[in-house]
Amino acid sequence: MIARMSKYDFVLFAAQSGDFVEKLRDLGLVDITTAGWEPSEEDRQLLLDIEAGNKALEFLKTWSEEREKAAAKEKTAQESAATEKAAPYASGAEAFERYLQAQREAAAVKAEIARLEKTVDELRPWGEFDAARAQKLADEGIVLRYFTAQRGTYDKEAAAWSEQHVVSEIGRTDAMVWFVVVAAPGETLDFDAQEMKAPQMDVRAAEQAIAEHKAKLRSLDAEFSRAAASRALLTAYVASLKERLQGLKVEATARPEADGTLVVMEGWAETETSARVDALLEEYPNVVYLKSDPTPEDNTPVKLCNGWFSRIFELVGDMYARPKYGTLDLTPFFAPFYMLFFGICLNDAGYGLILLAMGLWLLRKNPEPGMMRQAAWFATMCAGATILFGGFCGAFFGVNMQEWVPLKADGEPLFRFFDFQNRFFSIALAIGMVQILFGMAISIWVTARSFGFKYALGTLGWFVILLAASVAGGLPMLNPEWVIPGFTTSSAAFYVALGVGAVLMLLLNTPGRNPLLNLGSGVWNLYNNITGLLSDVLSYIRLFAIGLSGGVLALVFNSLAEGFVPDGANIVVRVLVMLPILLIGHGINLFMSTISSFVHPMRLTFVEFYKNAGFEMATRNFEPLEKVKIEK
Repeated sequence: MIARMSKYDFVLFAAQSGDFVEKLRDLGLVDITTAGWEPSEEDRQLLLDIEAGNKALEFLKTWSEEREKAAAKEKTAQESAATEKAAPYASGAEAFERYLQAQREAAAVKAEIARLEKTVDELRPWGEFDAARAQKLADEGIVLRYFTAQRGTYDKEAAAWSEQHVVSEIGRTDAMVWFVVVAAPGETLDFDAQEMKAPQMDVRAAEQAIAEHKAKLRSLDAEFSRAAASRALLTAYVASLKERLQGLKVEATARPEADGTLVVMEGWAETETSARVDALLEEYPNVVYLKSDPTPEDNTPVKLCNGWFSRIFELVGDMYARPKYGTLDLTPFFAPFYMLFFGICLNDAGYGLILLAMGLWLLRKNPEPGMMRQAAWFATMCAGATILFGGFCGAFFGVNMQEWVPLKADGEPLFRFFDFQNRFFSIALAIGMVQILFGMAISIWVTARSFGFKYALGTLGWFVILLAASVAGGLPMLNPEWVIPGFTTSSAAFYVALGVGAVLMLLLNTPGRNPLLNLGSGVWNLYNNITGLLSDVLSYIRLFAIGLSGGVLALVFNSLAEGFVPDGANIVVRVLVMLPILLIGHGINLFMSTISSFVHPMRLTFVEFYKNAGFEMATRNFEPLEKVKIEK
């Protein structure tokens, strides 16, 4: 359900605007329109600071947790003392600046360590080296040239090279050999080897430099410790930056009047809480306001107010867009379908149990309301649907549970699970038709409620035709016994329904327009609807395909594990051989199938259902000015 909104137009002195915005922020109920805001250079820097502040809080939280784990593991007195001595900075701003400086220094030191480590790898084959002595020899006309070659090549050519020059092997591995050649200045050496640049330092000096830089990096831990101890101050500082950005956006988009003496602002509040806004405005001096209901021309912000079940699935709808104000929130209507589709796509009770365990664990880890708890409930609900549908089909980690069902005296099983592989293809199409018709029914109701019933007649005609065809022709295709007496594809009632639907769709699709024009547009719409309907219904085959592919992969991994077991192996050997294959195989299949089960029902919701339900997206959400809260 979309919350009702009240529109406000504020007129006040420009000098009061800052204080007025602060009062609204304290109230936390009013969304000020800031459409058309273009950030200045100062604003962009503020945005960068906010982003950096959020990253700092995230880094310091992780850093503190790692330090606490390391201290608890090692239990050293020195680390405990260091943790206790870390004192917070005087302010959040100081903590932020010192953190940024420490991060810059740490990044530079890490880059230098990486460079030196690469240098060490290059120098290590040459062993201990005195660059000054090598330069002194070069000044005396004795030049050392440095080469590396394939081991086979060196062993083959070394004797020939040594006849002309002094060649000294320095080091070798299984594949390469490093060697030095004594040559005259400027002499050309025709060796089947790669010449290396002369080392500029000894490997020991490079390793010493690495040790010094690592010590410098460890010294920065003191700065990070103080910054971590200042997280509360840093949190408040980042919140103040966000509030400052809110104020700048409001001031930049407020409309000046009377040569800048006055400003005009547009605000929005929930109708349910607008009385509190009215009370503040009545008390605040020198403010004139107009309160009104939104119009279709207004860019009204949207807030959803759903019940517990529908609120869980708002995160799915928010991945596309929220519904436009004045239309219908489709979340309660697609939520049961989404659960069903997820269960069909995953289609394995064993996998559902694993997801259920993960969902319950997330619920326990996140007791407070928020995004993570919403996601935990979402996983739990989808896991429940998977368990139910997987149990209905008799699938458990790729095993057909029909084999476990006891037999009656006549040899027939006591009961039979649903045969997904052989029977669900047509049912998937039928489910798609049901959701499409349901979406069209919603569109008819919304159009009739918003503009009048006559504006819904065209869609109603198409709905009647599809419903009649589905009942008369579709039901017998699913089951020959599902024939409605007197309403078949050859009955008069069926053709009457088609005729009524055709008249509504072809002649009454646009009220007040010439019937011939309606007929032309109706025929064109009929062509588009037929081709679009075919595409929409066929899209639901993905439910069958994804559910089948996941089950087949699970069966393949089971067969693969069984195939690797030696003949006559005992239970211990069977477990040792099969368990790793089953864990890895089913883990991969669960991961891939869960992603598919999440994405494809969403696609059916956003494309097929939203289109037929007449969904219109909102361009803004309801975001009232309020004191910014950042999780610690």
